[in-house]
Amino acid sequence: MAKLVRAISEMGGVVIAALDSTEIVAEMERIHKSSAVVSAALGRLLTASELMGAMLKSRKDSVTIRVKGDGPIGLLTVACDGEGNCKGFAQNNIVEIPLREDGKLDVGSAVGKNGTLYVVKDLGMKEPYVGNIPLVSGEIAEDITAYYAYSEQIPTVCGLGVLVNPDLTIKRAGGYLIQLLPGATEEEITMLENNLKNVPSITKFFEENKTVYDVIDTLLDGFNPNVLDEDTVQYACDCNKQRVEKALISIGEKDLREIYEEEEQIEMGCQYCDKKYYFTKNDIGKMLKSIKK
Repeated sequence: MAKLVRAISEMGGVVIAALDSTEIVAEMERIHKSSAVVSAALGRLLTASELMGAMLKSRKDSVTIRVKGDGPIGLLTVACDGEGNCKGFAQNNIVEIPLREDGKLDVGSAVGKNGTLYVVKDLGMKEPYVGNIPLVSGEIAEDITAYYAYSEQIPTVCGLGVLVNPDLTIKRAGGYLIQLLPGATEEEITMLENNLKNVPSITKFFEENKTVYDVIDTLLDGFNPNVLDEDTVQYACDCNKQRVEKALISIGEKDLREIYEEEEQIEMGCQYCDKKYYFTKNDIGKMLKSIKK
């Protein structure tokens, strides 16, 4: 379980969500066996989904984020529900590219700087809210910040980070999302800008064994923040055989019949958790009959 905390400034002009997502990203790497730069990219996006999910109004709401850049990773997809259960996958789990000049993982080049960030929010309405913007850098945090500015017109600052060990396991991961609320004063804005200038990377906090509360106190220094809520969140997939069966049926009678005629058994894997589901010829036959009803 990972710790996510939301807090608001004493004057009510600034709200923040902070998360130590080390366990979430570690579980993702365990499942997908991703290379270092993919773990960094997908880990950042998973962290962002949890932070964005924390800003939703209802626990019944959910958010799905897709990043399609022109880099070798291909499509990145993550989803998070209002209970803090997130999951994600990359089109290509193994990508090897040179480090940046500063020795850090080159997430921007792996994702690609040309492409689109898509956000789908299911808010319990007839139709989900869908927003998209062109990628700013492919580094994820800057793209999330730009999404809020251009698509939702909410002044936002997002910080994300993932540190990967030499053996490809996850050392530290985390993030924060700060938003200005209506009524934020110029004084508050200036103070926040000054705070952000002196803040180290998010993973630096956790490397020094600091907590999400330390992150909040540092970022909102001088704001006397009050905790709104605290949650434990996790990487969790809600797939099951019935859902996979529905997905199979949705491909249509023609393609399903081809499978029935050519295969004795097929294997279907969940992209999010890599769980395997098996369907026999008899199972496919029953699906075909259900289509004809």
